[in-house]
Amino acid sequence: MKINLFDLTGKTALVTGGSRGLGLAMARGLGLAGARIILNGRNVDALHRSASALCNDGIEVQISPFDVTNPDAVNRAIAEIENTQPVDILLNNAGMQYREALETFPVDQWQRVMNTNCTSAFLVGQAVARGMIARRQGKIINICSLMSELGRPGIAPYAASKGAVKMLTRGMCTDWAQYNIQVNGIGPGYFRTEMNIALSGDPAFSDWLCKRTPAGRWGEADELTGAAVFLASSAANFVNGQILYVDGGLSACV
Repeated sequence: MKINLFDLTGKTALVTGGSRGLGLAMARGLGLAGARIILNGRNVDALHRSASALCNDGIEVQISPFDVTNPDAVNRAIAEIENTQPVDILLNNAGMQYREALETFPVDQWQRVMNTNCTSAFLVGQAVARGMIARRQGKIINICSLMSELGRPGIAPYAASKGAVKMLTRGMCTDWAQYNIQVNGIGPGYFRTEMNIALSGDPAFSDWLCKRTPAGRWGEADELTGAAVFLASSAANFVNGQILYVDGGLSACV
């Protein structure tokens, strides 16, 4: 009898920041592997458009608009979801970027970056983990970054937030592995997304990146889906507290 370790049929996956970019690409990958998808974001129109696109791919999908940085909103939304279907897979993808020299970086933007990139993963992860603990199973995937390990000019707060997500991932594993919950991270390198449109449109930066990356190019969004499906599947049942970097080899060399 053949066994498909990557089959997610019957599983429900909540994807935060899932209306566009890498979040939507990974949601599509999880859906094509059989999972029911719940797309989260704050822009309801964008969520409806993305849900419609996934439906056209034959994926079962619904939306859940809520602010992942608001504790009350998070707890209400997760309670509503769990009342109808348990969350088997959580993909903490919500994130943002703000570029400015560190010596002039506004405090309010620091707080916004940290809340969106890191605090949201804590809040949603905590709310979802309560149900997973009771069921004694679950998969949590936190989206880290190449910047969880490296620094670049003008994005120190972003790097700090993603470094924190890396350590939050390991902390979640340490606390929750005893309940048969696997918590891992994905560290994307440079991908062509809306958030990176200024960089990808800069010939000088693209030239530097392609020379710096062993693969010699930018990543494409759908190239992240395999990592997400793997970490969400039974194939990763004994993989815990790890960060899988998907960066064309950039972090492997100097």
